[in-house]
Amino acid sequence: MSIAQPPFAGADVSRAPPVWRDWRAILAAIEGATSRGLAPGEAREAGRLRIFFVMALFAAAFVYAGIFAAKAALLSGLEGRGAAGAPAETVRADLVDRNGRILAVDLIRYGLYIRPQEVYDRAATLDAVARILPGVPRARLANVLGRDRGEYYIAGDLSPEVRDQLHDLALPGLYFQDEEGRAYPLGETAAQVIGLASRDGRGLSGAERAFDGAIRKDSGPVALSIDLRVQAALQDEVDKAAVHFGVKDAVGMVVNVRTGEILAMTSWPTYDPNHPERTPPDNMVNHAAATVYEPGSVFKVFTLAEGLDTGAVNIRTVFDVCSPLVLPGQIIHDYDKGDCALPLWEVFTHSSNIGAAKMAIRVGGEAEDHYFHAFGLFNKAPSELIESARPLTVSRMSVNSVATMAFGQSISVSPLALATGMSAILNGGIYRPLTLRKLDPGESPAPGRRVIKESTSRVMLGLMRLNGTNGTGRSADLGAPGYLVGGKTGTATKLVNGHYDLGKKNLASFAAVFPTDGGFNQDRYFVLVMMDEPKVLAETGGFTTGGAVSAPIAGRIIERIAPFLGQTRRADEPDEPPPGRNKDVVDASVLDHIQAVSGPVGPPINPVITDAAGGRAR
Repeated sequence: MSIAQPPFAGADVSRAPPVWRDWRAILAAIEGATSRGLAPGEAREAGRLRIFFVMALFAAAFVYAGIFAAKAALLSGLEGRGAAGAPAETVRADLVDRNGRILAVDLIRYGLYIRPQEVYDRAATLDAVARILPGVPRARLANVLGRDRGEYYIAGDLSPEVRDQLHDLALPGLYFQDEEGRAYPLGETAAQVIGLASRDGRGLSGAERAFDGAIRKDSGPVALSIDLRVQAALQDEVDKAAVHFGVKDAVGMVVNVRTGEILAMTSWPTYDPNHPERTPPDNMVNHAAATVYEPGSVFKVFTLAEGLDTGAVNIRTVFDVCSPLVLPGQIIHDYDKGDCALPLWEVFTHSSNIGAAKMAIRVGGEAEDHYFHAFGLFNKAPSELIESARPLTVSRMSVNSVATMAFGQSISVSPLALATGMSAILNGGIYRPLTLRKLDPGESPAPGRRVIKESTSRVMLGLMRLNGTNGTGRSADLGAPGYLVGGKTGTATKLVNGHYDLGKKNLASFAAVFPTDGGFNQDRYFVLVMMDEPKVLAETGGFTTGGAVSAPIAGRIIERIAPFLGQTRRADEPDEPPPGRNKDVVDASVLDHIQAVSGPVGPPINPVITDAAGGRAR
């Protein structure tokens, strides 16, 4: 009886796939080992043994295939990229406001990839993916599915729910990859100051960029100095006013001048950081930090602080403002000069350009250069924000430069730089960088450096309060009665084709402070409002000045935020001065109170024009 040839004996396995070549070689070896020199009965037993081995091998193959399929279905891994569900390598911590409210948070997101060579039914796959992801063009899907090899990114930022819908279809060739998903639940609120993070988990702008290292450590929520209640009120008032006046752009800030913490910062127009791809690039600019403006008469706060701190002038020093100030190639006028002879306090309440320029020239260019450097006006604001912009400054301190910078021309600074310098004037004389980081309980503010005497700071608070009750800032104080509001208006005529466009394009500003009383160890707040190119409206009498446009906005903001900041309305505040010439009619006791901390009264200054070196110029 002849023995049949083993099924795998002599088989040519060279043409089989590598895996099957191995299997067939093993089976052939088993066949040969169990077939040589056997009796007929033994041959039958050997046949049963061979069948057992073959069944065992097929069972192992099916188990292996099942494990592989389950792994592919559950993990949908992509070689070299990590499996979905694996820990993200660049997890970002939550950003929260000073009270723990969420500003930015990581969410689980996925990217969809297709390997067309693994797709079995391409038409069904195209229809299913297009139905679940209607935002992906069918033509693009068809193009990818029509290829024979490769791996193609189809869509990103998929929620777990959408990923599950696709996964549950059990379509071969579809793979998922973890992505960094960052969500901003407040949408447009504080958008520019919070900033953006990239899909690979890196901060790009705003606080996301400023505190990228701390956020990427993921050692717990990163708390900003922002108070969401204050931010919402500020942004609401600025946004409404910006739309109402049809402005080009607008800025608002609220700062605790004692600690240097920025409690709110807004820039209009704004955008939704959840959908930056839908946003015009200009809307993403944080004008509070990244844009420089000629600020106008709000700069007189710096000018008067300089003059008072040198001791060259005091609040009753008189300036002749009767005639325009004639400089080489330039004539300086006043918008509202009042009387011909103005004491310094009326130079402030009337916002006299002539008076401020004459004071600056009298004190000298060297002093102005020193103080403006000390106030940080000749450098970009020191800040965590990378957006902080450099100022535009003059090349030399000529008599024209000294005079015009005194009322906020010939220099362009960012609102952030202006707020940083002005905080030093209002907090007792200490210049310190403003911060977006919340100070820990009991943590002292940054040490800073002294730039003016404490007595000078006290006089400036008195003058700003006087301007709030009797000067160009009255509407701000009237909008927030009982909170002792002071401030300074600014109306910067804008340059158009190298010339100032008188009365047509203005930057209308108001720099407010409240409360103006109390010690320097108590919290005090600075509020800045800027409206760029407001349109003429009948309700403002056709004016686009800081007093007509921005001061009322500041008053409404203070009225809303003061309770959040623990400020109590003063019921015993004296009645407001009567209308009419109330810029000039002030109770002498008010001036005496301000003068008491500024030193003895000096003789009136003879308005002599001097150059930067102190010499006389005609």
